Amino acid sequence: MAHQKKKKKPNKSNLPSKVCPVCDRPFDWRKKWADCWEEVKYCSDRCRRRRTPAPDPD
Repeated sequence: MAHQKKKKKPNKSNLPSKVCPVCDRPFDWRKKWADCWEEVKYCSDRCRRRRTPAPDPD
């Protein structure tokens, strides 16, 4: 039987993180955000829905 190499899991302490502007909680990079991490602002759909709307430029 051939030996299989075990994949190393990434060290979670090295992942980038941000702070959600709605709930002020830190959240870490996730694989599903790999292509759009720069655009991610909110930690969850709930916070995204609860964001404050931009003020009208009057």
